[in-house]
Amino acid sequence: MDLGKRVAAWPVLRQLRTGDRLGLGEAVKSDSSAALRPRTEDADAVVDSICPFCAVGCAQRIFVKDDEILHIEGDPASPISRGRLCPRGSSTKDLVTSDRREYTVRYRRPGAAEWENLDLDTAMDMIADRIIATRDDTWQELDENRHRVNRTLGFGTLGGAALDNEENYLIKKLFTALGAVQIENQARI
Repeated sequence: MDLGKRVAAWPVLRQLRTGDRLGLGEAVKSDSSAALRPRTEDADAVVDSICPFCAVGCAQRIFVKDDEILHIEGDPASPISRGRLCPRGSSTKDLVTSDRREYTVRYRRPGAAEWENLDLDTAMDMIADRIIATRDDTWQELDENRHRVNRTLGFGTLGGAALDNEENYLIKKLFTALGAVQIENQARI
């Protein structure tokens, strides 16, 4: 391209010629920018979701093609976030699609130097066995004044703000039934 054509293609000259003085319209479009397309254009579906990271509950739009996530962005229809996501919420796609994501239970036995993979059933059985053993070892039927307390101070729970109300309700009921006293939720803090 000769110098005359390059100068004529300058956005400033196009702004003056077209009357688009603020450079908000066609005057600032180049051939390469005119050819750009949104990465979401090829999506098969848009799925509404909620960001999993904190208690705010920002709405997300997940763009999917061939059962794979193309892009995640804030939902402009959300009265909470109005289409915006914090840096952590913007990284939600990486949480789901990262090649470093773990799909197995990782466990390091006491005193061991190496991690091992466990299947989920084995890990859940280990957790249940430890809860039952701790409850049995720390169960307190009566306090020092001989009042019935039926409790354990051997374990507690800290619920997560990313869980919904129903999940937090069930966790609270479970740990109350187990006799736990220390029951808290991060959403309240």
